[in-house]
Amino acid sequence: MSSNFLNALKPASPILEFVRHASKKTGGSTKNVSCKVRPKHRGWKVQDGHSVQAGHILATQRFARFHPGLNVGMGRNGTLFAMEAGKVVVTCEKFDPNWDHTWVQRIYGGRADQTIFKKYFNVIPEPQHNRFKLIDEV
Repeated sequence: MSSNFLNALKPASPILEFVRHASKKTGGSTKNVSCKVRPKHRGWKVQDGHSVQAGHILATQRFARFHPGLNVGMGRNGTLFAMEAGKVVVTCEKFDPNWDHTWVQRIYGGRADQTIFKKYFNVIPEPQHNRFKLIDEV
């Protein structure tokens, strides 16, 4: 082969390759800037001395911090609610656990010589009206 033929196959100038890059970076939406979790607002809902109706929530809790007392029920998630209408009274009472129980030994281990107090929510029912009068049978 002749050299003229090989020179004809060669390009006159070197080939430049251009690579196109993205002009914007890939990302999600910028509207969800604050992805914080909303708080649960657990704790006391009704203060001591307030009056409530039956079914009102008195306290929400994750663990058994407050305990149900007189006329107070406890839901499956630990929510305390009033079972009757009345006045809320919060008391701090002495707790006397059964020390022979294995669960009590695990939770209160090493506190056998101490007095343990717990907070109880109580609902004192409102007194009934005295409008009826008792009369003798004839």
